[in-house]
Amino acid sequence: MAEYDYDILVIGAGPGGYVAAIRAAQLGLKTACAESRETLGGTCLNVGCIPSKAMLHASEFYDAAANGAMAEMGIDVTPKLNLPKMHDQRLDAVNGLTKGIEFLFKKNKVDWKKGLATFQDAHTVKVGEETVTAREVVIATGSSVTQLPGVEVDNENGVVVDSTGALELPKVPKKMVVIGGGVIGLELGSVWRRLGAEVTCVEFLDQILPGMDADVRKESNKIFKKQGIEFKLSTKVTGVEVKGKKAIVTVEPAKGGDAETMEVDCVLVSIGRRPNTEGLGLENIGLTPNERGQIEVDHEFKTSVEGVRAIGDCVPGPMLAHKAEDEGIAVAEWIAGETGIVNHDVIPNVVYTLPEIAGVGLTEEQALEKMGGDKKAIKTSKFPMMANSRAKTNHEPDGFVKVIAEAESDRVLGIWAIASVAGTMIAEAAIAMEFGATSEDIAYTCHAHPTHAEAIKEAAMGVQGKPIHI
Repeated sequence: MAEYDYDILVIGAGPGGYVAAIRAAQLGLKTACAESRETLGGTCLNVGCIPSKAMLHASEFYDAAANGAMAEMGIDVTPKLNLPKMHDQRLDAVNGLTKGIEFLFKKNKVDWKKGLATFQDAHTVKVGEETVTAREVVIATGSSVTQLPGVEVDNENGVVVDSTGALELPKVPKKMVVIGGGVIGLELGSVWRRLGAEVTCVEFLDQILPGMDADVRKESNKIFKKQGIEFKLSTKVTGVEVKGKKAIVTVEPAKGGDAETMEVDCVLVSIGRRPNTEGLGLENIGLTPNERGQIEVDHEFKTSVEGVRAIGDCVPGPMLAHKAEDEGIAVAEWIAGETGIVNHDVIPNVVYTLPEIAGVGLTEEQALEKMGGDKKAIKTSKFPMMANSRAKTNHEPDGFVKVIAEAESDRVLGIWAIASVAGTMIAEAAIAMEFGATSEDIAYTCHAHPTHAEAIKEAAMGVQGKPIHI
């Protein structure tokens, strides 16, 4: 057997990569992880999931104080925004978590190889100035923001920014345009809206949040409008011209028509993400990504090249940190001779706005398609959060829970929610679906009172035509 420096080398220390490395080390494999950033954690911890949630949480407190929500509960305050301090607490959260991963690497004896990684052959990778060999190499390089053709992002100038630049704005823009009505655009757009910006979201499609249940998309749009975000749907951006500290944004109907312009202080380009597969030297090992730049893999995350596997954002599937984490654990277990399991049909998706938006499983549209378009083959039920006692008490009436079940078997096909804590609530739905639950199983499971989660129980009861509180 050939001798290698390591049993496994993971390229990338994001949620998929660092988890794969730690799990591999726990399983007794000699493990190294290559990362070019100065800190571990990838996009998620450094400039994505974690810092955006820090800003979302802080901005929610400010908004509650500034716009009367606290006063309704008998707390009179006059808030003053300290944006530098808000940025400091964001950076503190990032620093603490990235340092935590560094500690876990040391604890589990994972070697951190610092530098860009490039394949020399299937078992040999150059990391910076060092050459490392491994029996198995796992590509976990994540993704980067997708560029909009003809629009140049300059995060330093702060006028046309991507999601990274939108986290670093030194002051609240008076007017902001968000290009793209997906998760990231809505989250960051809502941060700056709460802090005082006039926000307009331009979306090419006829509704926001592509891929989510139609009822959720429509209701979310209404809620965000009520919060002050203006939407231009079925609209495309045809140009962005920077003039000093302003930008002139030109838009027109997606199907063609008269153009209009908007002068704004900040443009956030948020039209999706693309896999980080360039610059890895994949050509040196005969590995060619698909037309989307993704690396195709089998159920064991093996690529077409023996000894090379891939996980996370650089393979097909939703670009979600928790999906990458589960794949990281699974790929390490496969390499260690065990069975790695990821149920890609039960991966929750969450938008961390206020209220949060979450879903797992099929949308109603997907369920109907699966059933050949037969509307009688599925049953659905919605329970409004305004009828939930905890949401009512907390002054959080917006949203609903929707349960979609197969009519004949009653097996749950999908659950969708808009609620202040929908991201936490959806875990129950995921567990139920993982165990093949029926709506009746959920309906007859006792839920603590008063909790937001009771809305899931009531929605499940509604599938059987027996809700109590509506």
